[in-house]
Amino acid sequence: MSIRIREVALEDAADLLQIYAYYVEKTAITFEYEIPSLEEFQGRIQKISAFYPYLVAEDEGTILGYAYASSFHPRAAYAWSAEATVYLSNTARGAGIGRLLYEQLENRLKKMGVLNLNACIATTDHEDPYLTNGSQKFHEALGFRLVGKFHQSGYKFQTWYDMIWMEKMLGEHTRQVNPIKSIHDCLLS
Repeated sequence: MSIRIREVALEDAADLLQIYAYYVEKTAITFEYEIPSLEEFQGRIQKISAFYPYLVAEDEGTILGYAYASSFHPRAAYAWSAEATVYLSNTARGAGIGRLLYEQLENRLKKMGVLNLNACIATTDHEDPYLTNGSQKFHEALGFRLVGKFHQSGYKFQTWYDMIWMEKMLGEHTRQVNPIKSIHDCLLS
């Protein structure tokens, strides 16, 4: 297997949506109930990738997963924080692809000037066919730490699930900081 990490292209949307559809229909990893339309998903990709990195992992042209960062909060003082998201093809999990995607994502975010990387993760006290705590363990292995828990905040498959926030510091927090750059400005320099 020769994994290639690259920037997303709008033409990837159907493959990425197919990966995401599994999580909508079969898991409580996302609290979304309905699979978005292709047009809506393309719009999400365009909106996010206009400023933040949106990466695809592929092997010989087959997309195995994707990861992206997005705005943590729209207010100006949060500019140095971003939220990370990763989804892998159900058949590609456990092969280190998520780690590769996050490493590349973090490298790009550091170049942008992002200091805090946050992850919003569904969790449960009682693992079931729809949700294990694998995502939390994955993030812990990458250096994220738990910073908050919201109890029974998501209802899916007739079950209440918790939601946690995890964070990882990507840089030093100093009194004087440079403005955040778009990923496109970083790729050009």
